[in-house]
Amino acid sequence: MIGPNGIGKSNLLEAVELLGSLRSHRCSNDRDLIQWDTPQALIRAEVGDGDRLELELRRQGGRQARRNGKLLDRQLDLIGPLRCIGFSALDLDLVRGEPALRRQWLDRVVLQLEPVYADLMARLNRLLRQRSQLWRQRQISSAERHALLDAFDVQMALVSTRIHRRRQRALHRLEPIAQSWQTHLSGGTEALELHYKPGSRLDGEDAEEPWRLAIEEQLREQREEEERLGSCRVGPHRDEIALLLGGSPARRFGSAGQQRSLVLGLKLAELELVTQLCGEPPMLLLDDVLAELDPTRQQLLLEAVGESHQCLVSATHLEGFGGGWQQQAQILGARELRPDLQIG
Repeated sequence: MIGPNGIGKSNLLEAVELLGSLRSHRCSNDRDLIQWDTPQALIRAEVGDGDRLELELRRQGGRQARRNGKLLDRQLDLIGPLRCIGFSALDLDLVRGEPALRRQWLDRVVLQLEPVYADLMARLNRLLRQRSQLWRQRQISSAERHALLDAFDVQMALVSTRIHRRRQRALHRLEPIAQSWQTHLSGGTEALELHYKPGSRLDGEDAEEPWRLAIEEQLREQREEEERLGSCRVGPHRDEIALLLGGSPARRFGSAGQQRSLVLGLKLAELELVTQLCGEPPMLLLDDVLAELDPTRQQLLLEAVGESHQCLVSATHLEGFGGGWQQQAQILGARELRPDLQIG
């Protein structure tokens, strides 16, 4: 898709991302995704061997998901036929940005591998909201509040354990692939390390029962501080993913070029991992990202993707795309971008 900024190129890629993952990398509120003067938005696609996917976003009443015309009881049943990985200019803040950006990136990786992860994250966010609301309810007694917190702790410890385990496993799988890409991108001069730093104390090996019990105990221990600060201090919402180059934090000591190479390597590793574990390559969404990369990194990205991945690419011009890319691509200009666009 070629055209000036502001004509809807990113909106189209975001619609594909929503159908493939039920999430947007840009915002978390569906109301921000619906045109101002309309009550709803509908995203529809035909994928694979004719699978028809629909996601309806409504200002009131939540979402509705359909597959082949059938209303789905669970939205996450929409995930699977359309796996996709997005790479936009916003991802270039992955290294130097706040920990939440790295958590969201890792969550998108896990979601591609295990769609049930969307339900775990929804339960965690609901429990965190309930805890916060409970501390603001001054009309209930301290004994009643702590009894409710006991019940929340049991649920939250279980959900947190399962999120921690999935995040850690995904990062361990990603690390050797990302290290290989970093070696390639840096000419063998930079050693990459990915460290998972959980927001809970997790002693011993990856095991659900001991981790669950340990988190329950930590949740009880931090209640006084939680009441004082108004936020829960234990759990996956406190996770950090440390990115190290040559043993030093890339966020603090990496140059702008090194940081961009690192992000590019992480996205390529994500693409390779999902392809390995799911058996087929996901669609790659490149949202004006070439404009943020120097010519060398542009070429490395295009060569890595090659002919093995279906790509949706937005750009303001065709410079940087080799002749082979242009010959094989379906190029859409500003006039073709419309709400009922069909892409073959």
